[in-house]
Amino acid sequence: MNIPLNTLPSPCFVLDEKILLWNLDVLEEVRDRAGITIIPALKGFAMWKTFPEIKKRFQGAAVSSLHETLLCKDELGVKSFAYAPVYKEVEIDTILKLSSHISFNSLGQWELFREKLHRFPDVSAGIRVNPGFSPVETDLYNPCVDGSRLGVSFDALNDAMPEGLEGIHIHSLCESGFDHLAELITIIEKKGKKFLSQIKWLNLGGGHLMTRSGYDKEGLINLLKRLKLNYDIEIILEPGSAFAWRAGYLVATVLDIVEHTGIQTAMLDTSFAAHMPDCLEMPYQPDVIGATKGSGNYQYRLGGNSCLAGDYIGMYGFEAPLKVGDKLVFGDMMHYTMVKTNHFNGVAHPSIGILHTNGEFELWREFGYEDYKNRLS
Repeated sequence: MNIPLNTLPSPCFVLDEKILLWNLDVLEEVRDRAGITIIPALKGFAMWKTFPEIKKRFQGAAVSSLHETLLCKDELGVKSFAYAPVYKEVEIDTILKLSSHISFNSLGQWELFREKLHRFPDVSAGIRVNPGFSPVETDLYNPCVDGSRLGVSFDALNDAMPEGLEGIHIHSLCESGFDHLAELITIIEKKGKKFLSQIKWLNLGGGHLMTRSGYDKEGLINLLKRLKLNYDIEIILEPGSAFAWRAGYLVATVLDIVEHTGIQTAMLDTSFAAHMPDCLEMPYQPDVIGATKGSGNYQYRLGGNSCLAGDYIGMYGFEAPLKVGDKLVFGDMMHYTMVKTNHFNGVAHPSIGILHTNGEFELWREFGYEDYKNRLS
């Protein structure tokens, strides 16, 4: 970050516009060279003040709820690619009205709502298929774990796609490289090749981290071109993380330093449980600019400001002792962060701003008591 930290509110999510634009360039290149459809998944990145730039390049968005569908309409001005594990009767008409594609999680949901599709002839319907393969090692994030509630097996489709279903939706990756996608395609062609000649589109979901350094972009483009050519179908990718990968930060301030059984904890004005829940769920230890993980001259565990006992991450090493008032900057805090924040303990939500390409910071949003109160009753 090339701006003085003392000019920022704390805590604050800061979007790095320069990196976001670089990510969009990569995604646009893959889409154009492979001749496929790429759309952002709002479940991973829904910072709608960036949508004017996104909608210049990409048409549509992957949504998984009525509210995401409405956000797509209001801020992107396009129809959605909808998928939800279950749809509610009172919401399905609105979702269908505002969608170009819809995927059903089960044959039961398809049967329940298939008659409604007659009133929305421009909506193309598909079924989510669980391929029985995922490289994700953490069960909480693994859509193909034993007993998964997400999707049907290829075997459940018997020998032919149910009449009226035009697409197959498969999501089994998470921040994955090209090698895992190639393995997934091999499994799809082995288990479900007969269905690929019966559909109009194949949605390969998200988890394609093509904006990560070292991703085999050329391999991805060649594989997608082959799929499209061999089966004459539309190929859809809906990455979430790839749009906002490494594109922002969370700035926090040290408020206190406590010690217990030889462990020093720097107490922050932000919460891992409330503001960075993926760090505890996945779990993973985020980068802190200027610090090293697990080593260094002065080591601290970083503690959140909620009263959850496990609201901490550590250890981090620093070149100098931390002191009250120091600013810490967590890296890669744009995807699956703001969309999952909560108000546990009534802790204040971080402000939101953008670091423009010219180096100037613009504050977009601050939060207060009314934001907390209005989520309750």
